[in-house]
Amino acid sequence: ELLTRGVSEAIDLEHLKKSLTSGKKLRVKLGIDPTSPNLHLGRAVVLLKLRDFQELGHQVVLIVGDFTGIIGDTSDKESERPMLSEQKVRENMKSYLKQAGMLLDLKRTELHYNSKWLKKLGYAEIGRQADKFSLSDFVSRENIKKRFAAGKRVSLRELLYPLMQGYDSVAVRADAELGGTDQRFNLLAGRTLQAAYGQPPQDILMTNLISGTDGRKMSSSWGNTINFLDSPADMFGKVMSLPDSQMVSYFEHCTRIPMRQVDEFKKALTNSGTNPRDIKMNLAYEVTALFRGTSAAKKSRDEFISVFQKKDLPEDMPSIKFSGKNIIDTLVASKLATSKSEARRLILQKSIKIDGKVITSPDAVVEKGNVIQKGKRYFVKVI
Repeated sequence: ELLTRGVSEAIDLEHLKKSLTSGKKLRVKLGIDPTSPNLHLGRAVVLLKLRDFQELGHQVVLIVGDFTGIIGDTSDKESERPMLSEQKVRENMKSYLKQAGMLLDLKRTELHYNSKWLKKLGYAEIGRQADKFSLSDFVSRENIKKRFAAGKRVSLRELLYPLMQGYDSVAVRADAELGGTDQRFNLLAGRTLQAAYGQPPQDILMTNLISGTDGRKMSSSWGNTINFLDSPADMFGKVMSLPDSQMVSYFEHCTRIPMRQVDEFKKALTNSGTNPRDIKMNLAYEVTALFRGTSAAKKSRDEFISVFQKKDLPEDMPSIKFSGKNIIDTLVASKLATSKSEARRLILQKSIKIDGKVITSPDAVVEKGNVIQKGKRYFVKVI
């Protein structure tokens, strides 16, 4: 399953197979840019693959892109990604190691920050690297072609990103690199630059992309993520809110239950006598247990059954002190809404309940002892 589970493409597959069967300890690289404070399940797909190599005894190399994160990768974007400040990148990566450690054994992980070598490069070296690529190589990429056709701006800065990711492979002497399918050009740049620097070109293993909670590719930019640091109850609930059509993909990419069991779930979903909710409960449990442990996963499952199937109230709901506020102010103060305008929108959408009754007026009064509910999963008690 190492070379097939969740894998879209491998380059050079036969060479990688020989390396794995030779007994050689491979240096397997993965780079992650801290463009957001949170790692999410989309990142977990490649991190789990990296862990697979680690558990087989290979040396995994994790690169935190504190320099590439500033420059910005637009491989998966329909418009130019803005540059981030160094301060913003530092803030974003504060808990990156803690989050990566939820899946990897950090004691056996070789860690690098790519500013260590990228900051030192001058025009002469960058020119040498750029000479290995043509402009047509870059602009032939699908998303760049679309932007050109739409008359959208493509900055010269964007041309530099593949060079930097490629040079990371040179700096750590990678034998193999992991990445999503949207990283294909950048991953191949590593092979090109390694050859230019007299190194054997790395093998590449590309993993599939997964959909977020809204059906689009999971991305922090779109806010459709299931994050490593979500509370167990939130993680469980978000997985339960996924469309049934995404279940098999999540089992394959975001858990490590045996693929034969995944195939059994897939067959069961075609059976008219199967309730998809029961299989989804298994999925939510497996995902939550992976990050939060079996005890937290079991508690989240029991609470989900209690709240959503038996219509009970959750035992551990947060509370807010009564201060005579109306529903709009209370939603903002309790962080069920980020602003008064969002609070009004939620009320218009009939997404807010007080003591189980849908609220339709933004002038509704909140009393001590009320339980405020947003959607299906979020509750706050007024004390």
